[in-house]
Amino acid sequence: MKYKLIMNGLDCANCAAKVEKAISETEGFTDVSLVFATKSLYFNHEENDNIVEIVQKITDDIEDGVEVNFEKTHTHNHEHCHHEHCHDGHSHNSKKKIELSKILLFSAIAFALAALVLDLLKVNEIAVAILSVAAIIMSGYKVFISGVKSVTKLRLDETTLMTVAVIAAFALGQFVEGAMVTILYGIGETLEDKAVEHSRKSIEKIANIRADEAVITENGIEKSVPTEKVSVGTEIIIKPYAKVPIDCVVSEGESNIDTSAITGESMPISAKEGTNLLSGMVNGERLIKAKTTKLSQDSAASRIIKLVEEASTTKSQREKLITRFAAVYTPIVILISLAIAFIPPIFFGNITQWIYRGLVCLVASCPCAIVISIPLSYYSGIGAASKLGVLFKGGKYLEALAKADTMAFDKTGTLTEGLLTIEKIIPYKNYKTEDILAMAASVEKNSSHPIAEAIKTAYGKEYLNMSSYEEKSGGGVSAVYNGKTVKCVGYRNLTAKPEDIADAYLVYDNEIIGAFRLKDKVRNEAPEVLSKLRSSGFKKLVMLTGDGKANAEKIKNDLPALTEIHAELLPEQKLELVNGLKEKSKGVCFVGDGINDAPVITASDCGFAMGLGSEAAIASADAVLTSGNLKALPKVVKLAKKTVNTAKSNIIFALCIKALVIILASFGMAQIWMGVVADTGVCMLCVLWATRILKVKR
Repeated sequence: MKYKLIMNGLDCANCAAKVEKAISETEGFTDVSLVFATKSLYFNHEENDNIVEIVQKITDDIEDGVEVNFEKTHTHNHEHCHHEHCHDGHSHNSKKKIELSKILLFSAIAFALAALVLDLLKVNEIAVAILSVAAIIMSGYKVFISGVKSVTKLRLDETTLMTVAVIAAFALGQFVEGAMVTILYGIGETLEDKAVEHSRKSIEKIANIRADEAVITENGIEKSVPTEKVSVGTEIIIKPYAKVPIDCVVSEGESNIDTSAITGESMPISAKEGTNLLSGMVNGERLIKAKTTKLSQDSAASRIIKLVEEASTTKSQREKLITRFAAVYTPIVILISLAIAFIPPIFFGNITQWIYRGLVCLVASCPCAIVISIPLSYYSGIGAASKLGVLFKGGKYLEALAKADTMAFDKTGTLTEGLLTIEKIIPYKNYKTEDILAMAASVEKNSSHPIAEAIKTAYGKEYLNMSSYEEKSGGGVSAVYNGKTVKCVGYRNLTAKPEDIADAYLVYDNEIIGAFRLKDKVRNEAPEVLSKLRSSGFKKLVMLTGDGKANAEKIKNDLPALTEIHAELLPEQKLELVNGLKEKSKGVCFVGDGINDAPVITASDCGFAMGLGSEAAIASADAVLTSGNLKALPKVVKLAKKTVNTAKSNIIFALCIKALVIILASFGMAQIWMGVVADTGVCMLCVLWATRILKVKR
């Protein structure tokens, strides 16, 4: 069973990492991933009606105030899963905002009186202390409660650090500064929450492409029904400006269709009878009718949402490194803070001054800025890529794409349109061209290979009666006709090589009786796309094809940006070549469209499948070009590099600011409020810097 739980109230990224670790170490839980950006917890577990209670207990031991809610996703349906534990996160957020607003208002008034009015009136320290305590209680009582609980559990987190810092500030007589630290922390947390919430909403919009209901006619009356209850072959009505609810084929009417949510293409397509539509597309100004071709859960929108959601569970190397880093970083910085507080006084005296300096380091040490912003950078990158019509299955594949300097392509259906047509039929042994075509089409009738499709399209008649059909990957097709074996194979599969170089040969009773030369058209966007890829830093652009050398050379002439071509390859030879390229490159990406490409896609560092077509290619791919063309590749390469650079810059920025504050503090040149800025202020800036990735132009 695959579960998805929502962790409302989980506002500490460091705590989120601890919750994820604790759950993953609990017996029965596998593939655990907690995405702080969306507060979503994914895991596998046996079916258990008490699963929310189990997760709630584990979470409560680490972080109080988190409400675990049920949102279960399955490979099969259980209707009860979406009712008993449902929860509206919006009301939770609204209450939290109102509460924080009140706290900050009252604390600001109290602090203003303490810091300004009473100080100017020279009121004694007791009054200042009382009002500072009032400000602290109003703005930070929850932080202190959480901090005390953390101490009792022998856990060090940001609430512990804040609690220790404020208590120590009071002990040192820094009443106003203690209040100021608490208020700044509260303001920083509020702004940080807003920044994360903004990014969360932006990401949620990406997944809001699926229609929940479809309009059908029942006894002549229009009726809206849940999409999951619509069976294949049902006629649905798609009204003007409505989303296409389920994958379907137009049966009546004409309209323009906005495909941008699915393919990233900004230009609408014209739909008429026979046009295939994918769920998530948006109808134009005219009503159309269509017949469903898939169930709701198998339709494009559902598959895209699933891919985007599950992408967050496949983490990049940098995300994994940061999780490990945070576990080591906090104790080290705390030891540094203690060292600054208690070692120098042994030699220089003035313990009060050194303890204050140690407190500044302590407050600045929280790793939340890094722990939040790095995963958020990759999650934003995945979300932005989906806007462009590219679905990544995880942050590590964005990272691989950003690093790669070699990209390999299949030819047919990838660099070319894949719509092969017969250019010439060459007869042998006095056979007629029509007989050759009839036999070839008949032996190829069960094949979906582009050459087979071209031959069958050219024939278009009733097939000959054959038996014992067989197809081998890279080895052509064969059958038995009139008691003799008939084969349609490529040049490399022939034992006796003819003088004529062609794309396919018809062999009957071990003799070549005909040959086919085919032609294909280079994709319109391919020359520009390859040129842009070269400009973006790819040193090698390689074409791998099973077709003959002559055809490969023709394509090379049309695509001068290609640096290498390899023709007449079997699937295992393609695989061998890609593995060879990996040894000589920083990283290799591969783009392919068919079942035969699946092994090569899997072997590459980042494998792209063309379109939402071949299930085998999509299953093995690390990313999917939903538009079925190459247009998005240069943009997504740029996006991948931007994502990785954002993650890097956030790490450098956060660590440099924290290091600067710690150095200044050790020389007595920083105050506690600077530590707060180095914590919550830096965190907010890193989050905002990460979420800018979501703003991409289609």
